[in-house]
Amino acid sequence: MQRRIVTRVAQVTALIGAAVLAAPARADTVNNATRAVVELAPGVHSIRHADAPDAFPQGNTTVVIGERDVLVVDSCYLPSSAREDIAQIRTWTSKPVRYLVNTHWHFDHTMGNGVYGATFPGLDIVAHAETARRSRHYNPGWFARFPRRADLFRQALAEGKDPDGNVLSEVEKREYADALRGLAPVQAEYSTLTDRTANVTFEQSLTLDLGGREVQLQFLGRGNTAGDAIVYLPRERIVVTGDLVVHPVPYMFSGFPSELVRTLRALDGLDYDVLVPGHGEVLRGARAHEYVDAVADFTTAVIDAVERQVAVIGSGQRNLEPVREAVQKTFDVAPWRDRFAGADPANRDFFDTTYAALITAAHAEIWGK
Repeated sequence: MQRRIVTRVAQVTALIGAAVLAAPARADTVNNATRAVVELAPGVHSIRHADAPDAFPQGNTTVVIGERDVLVVDSCYLPSSAREDIAQIRTWTSKPVRYLVNTHWHFDHTMGNGVYGATFPGLDIVAHAETARRSRHYNPGWFARFPRRADLFRQALAEGKDPDGNVLSEVEKREYADALRGLAPVQAEYSTLTDRTANVTFEQSLTLDLGGREVQLQFLGRGNTAGDAIVYLPRERIVVTGDLVVHPVPYMFSGFPSELVRTLRALDGLDYDVLVPGHGEVLRGARAHEYVDAVADFTTAVIDAVERQVAVIGSGQRNLEPVREAVQKTFDVAPWRDRFAGADPANRDFFDTTYAALITAAHAEIWGK
């Protein structure tokens, strides 16, 4: 539930500036309270971060150590978490972090950039050209807008409604209050942060040699954002996806749904055995491929449902609500909810929110054609 609240408000704040359908019980959840480190291969580690005090989710960080240099994928949301990661890296190696890759521009993957830049003077921050452009455009406004998140939280509590006009339950009111209390320490961290964006960019691909270890950066297509990059270690058969893939419930709050399907199909064509998602637990083997297929199949099914209703109701912004209502009445979403969310109440609640957002994004994509 908390993730749903914070993600909805974060969306508003930002705007101010078949695979297998059987539903196995899943231990993973959209809310995360603990930091976890997993060794993916010798010299390759994944770090999953606890949610921030304001309940904002923090992206996963991956560390790749070569004979000469170190590469880090995504610097997460809190500068303090980035500092903790750097301290962890120094227990693994004395080599410098030479490259920091931002898989996309979202703040929960990039706000630690300045900490890495201050710690490693020779650092290059690498991203797709579109990611670099959007970071330069949006990041300054994020710091200016951040205090308004508190205003939005207070407004929701005062009115008893979320930013979409939905009446808050008593549980949701408590969660808004908890998130509001957590804003102050996050804002304090940002008050001393020196932001940094990418100084090295690429359009389609870039191969980096860390010394005895090859790392491929690839743009397989738009999906979650216009500049999603994946990081691929061919010898180790590891792929790091950013928010193209998020576990256990996919993020569908914006982006390009039909292009996401094509990008996920291209991703699944890579030879990988380990997948590090933008958020959530590391996926391995057949389970990783099945999950990517499931996200692509679900997205396709929702797009098809939206297209059917648009054919009857019509496109255009004014038809969004009737199209969404018609899809939610006619589309059998229950098997998909079970597949991604299982029985976990927070996961199911979050799934319903991301499903509604996918309908909106699919409608916008059709309307824009």
